[in-house]
Amino acid sequence: MTLPVFDADKLLNLFAYNVKEPLLFNSGLFLFLFLGFMLFYGLLQHHIVARIAYITVFSIYFYYKSSGWYFLLMMAAAVVAHILAIKIYKTRKHNQRKSFMIAGVVLFLGLLAYFKYTNFIINIVNNFSTQKIPFQSIFLPLGISFYTFELISYIVDVYKRKFKPVKHLLDFSFYISFFPHLVAGPIVRPNELVPQIRSKILIDKEYIGKGIFFILSGLLKKAIISDYIGVNFVDRIFDNPTLYSGIENLMGVYGYTLQIYCDFSGYSDMAVGIALLMGFHLPLNFSAPYQSTSITEFWRRWHISLSSWLRDYLYIPLGGNKSGKVRQYVNLMITMLLGGLWHGASFKFIVWGGMHGIALALDKLKTELFVKLNIASKKTIWSKLLGWLFTFHLVAFCWVFFRATSFDSAISLINQITNDFSTLVFTSCDRL
Repeated sequence: MTLPVFDADKLLNLFAYNVKEPLLFNSGLFLFLFLGFMLFYGLLQHHIVARIAYITVFSIYFYYKSSGWYFLLMMAAAVVAHILAIKIYKTRKHNQRKSFMIAGVVLFLGLLAYFKYTNFIINIVNNFSTQKIPFQSIFLPLGISFYTFELISYIVDVYKRKFKPVKHLLDFSFYISFFPHLVAGPIVRPNELVPQIRSKILIDKEYIGKGIFFILSGLLKKAIISDYIGVNFVDRIFDNPTLYSGIENLMGVYGYTLQIYCDFSGYSDMAVGIALLMGFHLPLNFSAPYQSTSITEFWRRWHISLSSWLRDYLYIPLGGNKSGKVRQYVNLMITMLLGGLWHGASFKFIVWGGMHGIALALDKLKTELFVKLNIASKKTIWSKLLGWLFTFHLVAFCWVFFRATSFDSAISLINQITNDFSTLVFTSCDRL
């Protein structure tokens, strides 16, 4: 009988960060690690402090495996936010409290801006300057867009007295680093997770059943549908739109609408499912967005945690709809432009956000016009169908600019659809 050979390299790989293979939910390594994690979690779930420490340590390890030593940056930001929140809550003078809050927002936005937008800003400056600034080699830590928004919402909510600061740094570290939502959301508000941290954990058959369902659903969306059609169809069309006919480009656009939904919602579903297996509830992030009959409804269903965050912490503070119609439309545009920029440091994301801002403004203008003209708001099945067709294709059109490798590439794809709508592809199946 041959004894198994101990492989020290494989053991070391479990504790080493690999920049080429960051740890993600849809990897075999994560499944192995999570099963090991759950084995010991069952022994600790009724011991509150030990459970919190255990989950926090695993979450930090998970983030290290995803982004390397940048987990120290996340923990440092969490410590600063924890101290700031306590200072804001205890300070009685309004101006001082506001100053602490603004300092925190500026700090965390600056942190996000440095890692995500430095080279974007350099590129803009270089376009208007003869002396070129060299681009910086900056690694973008996974999840930084999510946890910086969570830190901002935390200190703002404490400032507004909506939420008391978390007493223990360990609890706050748990909230920020909780691995199911850390890398790709959803964006979790403090009132949604913090009260659960020290609550009694009860994992029954319903939790396990729902958790497994969400995980399998997310894996199906992300690893099978999204990744497959992305690599085998969508990427080929968007990388070289002029090589394909108009109808092939149109199918590529339809394919991407499916791909991006399955990618985003699949990862969110896995996050919700993993949290349920541990006895925690995370908010659902998508609610059948492509069933929407208006662009306003779409944004109530799409990436719910982001759209609600932008509404509560950007659109409403800008004045929302309380400062007149013109100001409301301006606020909508600013919110959507910045929302687009949040998705990526490129003008194409700004264009995408601006298009949605215009669409939202026009949708609200239409609703107000119908009210003034006393047009019945009751929808028939035909009006719903037309609303759905229009909304779906509007969203799909906007996705072109989101996915295209460049603005010129997006225009080329649209030109192919409008000027070369050949059906010859149906007689030949070897072009892809």
